[in-house]
Amino acid sequence: MIVTARADIDEFLALPRIALVGLSRNEKHFSRMVYKELLKRGRDVVPVNPEATAIDGTACYPDVTSIQPPVQGALIMTAPDVSESVIEDCAVAGVHFVWLYRSVGAGSVSKDALLACEELGLRVINGECPFMFLPNAGWIHGLHRGIRGLLGSLPN
Repeated sequence: MIVTARADIDEFLALPRIALVGLSRNEKHFSRMVYKELLKRGRDVVPVNPEATAIDGTACYPDVTSIQPPVQGALIMTAPDVSESVIEDCAVAGVHFVWLYRSVGAGSVSKDALLACEELGLRVINGECPFMFLPNAGWIHGLHRGIRGLLGSLPN
């Protein structure tokens, strides 16, 4: 099992340019909340959705290999059965730092995706939600972070 360290999370969240793979066209989808929050915090977030050409007026790419100039990391918010192929695309594109999103349920995490990360030598954040680690992300996320802290389930 791949264990995520808090230092890796902080390093990923400091990357200046990342892809958000699986950004929904539905503006009420949780991925859009993450997207907007990262933009608000000064990150260059590149939308990736094979079914969209633009989201919120920003060019959207069909896959990570199409992004120019390349990104330093990829936040993967796809269904778990798609994550392995996204990981493979990241390796082809030279993106060696990925975050497999999870909040409730499996999120984007799958055994095959984690195995692909190991086999391809990618650094991976294994199943966390960025809102748990962004300062001042809102009271509900702070409450969730506090509960996880009490339970000892937050990365150290």
